[in-house]
Amino acid sequence: MTDFHRIRRLPPYVFEQVNRVKAAARNNGVDIIDLGMGNPDLDAPAHVIEKLKETIGKPRTDRYSASKGIPGLRRAQAAYYERRFGVKLNPDTQVVATLGSKEGFANMAQAITAPGDVILAPNPSYPIHAFGFLMAGGVIRSVPVEPDAQFFHAMERAVQHSIPKPIAVVICYPSNPTATVASLDFYKDVVAFAKKHDLIVLSDLAYAELYFDDNDPPPSVLQVPGAMDVTVEFTSMSKTYSMAGWRMGFAVGNERLIAALGRVKSYLDYGAYTPIQVAATAALNGPQECIAEMRATYKHRRDAMVDSFGRAGWTVPVPKASMFAWAPIPEPFRAMGSVEFAKLLIEKAEVAVAPGVGFGEHGDDYVRIAVVENEQRIRQAARNIRRFFEQAGHTLHNVVPLTASR
Repeated sequence: MTDFHRIRRLPPYVFEQVNRVKAAARNNGVDIIDLGMGNPDLDAPAHVIEKLKETIGKPRTDRYSASKGIPGLRRAQAAYYERRFGVKLNPDTQVVATLGSKEGFANMAQAITAPGDVILAPNPSYPIHAFGFLMAGGVIRSVPVEPDAQFFHAMERAVQHSIPKPIAVVICYPSNPTATVASLDFYKDVVAFAKKHDLIVLSDLAYAELYFDDNDPPPSVLQVPGAMDVTVEFTSMSKTYSMAGWRMGFAVGNERLIAALGRVKSYLDYGAYTPIQVAATAALNGPQECIAEMRATYKHRRDAMVDSFGRAGWTVPVPKASMFAWAPIPEPFRAMGSVEFAKLLIEKAEVAVAPGVGFGEHGDDYVRIAVVENEQRIRQAARNIRRFFEQAGHTLHNVVPLTASR
């Protein structure tokens, strides 16, 4: 039996190769320090968990919920946008609750994409930014992830030379995986370009609250005057409130696009479990000190990682935001590519990272490091890596030259 059409459009899952090596090591009793998946290890806020417990079992809460989100939750998200970004949203027409931002993104792709439509997406980027559209029948043209002149040069070339003309551009800042941040001036230029060339702007703002400069929080593209005409933005509670497994996110913005997403979702799901939506409402409306505490924890971990990995001989650029570092593969191992290097780290240093090529071919000289272990474990990872680097010249003399010849 041949693969189905949509399955054929998806490449092999790169991360699975690393996951198999990691699973085999753990089955042999090895304590792997896992800095690969961006899976928050912090606890969800206590008052949110209490609201969940309080709501479970109440009358009607076990029934089907609302696909677009209960009214109170949509109002809470609109209130968040107003106080955080100064952006006013109509909770009835400009806000949809999603089962995490990933689901929202994938279903937006289903809503707006016709077979053969061209989408501009950063490379490297979070896989759903490209694969959501590939599954919907679209075609991807890559643009750089850095928010600079090259980004707009690539968009200009795509508009001039793509047949058919692109219908949408994906942006993601703070970036997963690169931790790159963007300014409001950049967003102004994106909106102007989109309006000039009749593009939809799809903004992934999942890491809006995970930044390390209190004087420069990441903006929303919807702060740009007129952005609402062409933009939908996706946010998530996964990182902000350490609620990854709760699967709660939002799409907000242009009424026509939000209505299209809501219509697709109405055929596919009945929304999240009502007590989860009630608890998510409590998170958005309740005390926000938990967010500052979360940021401080990740900042300490980031600093510990940059310091200890640097001492181990691996210079890691300091990320300004997100829970990730985008680290160049050390020169002696770069020719191996990111998958083989990530597998080697598991085998020789008992540390797991995410291979950069899993986020696009332009990421193959990098790995993504997630600070999802405590500072002690991060420093232990650095000691393991240092030991591996010191021994590699002796133990890998047959490995590195062979892979370097590819």
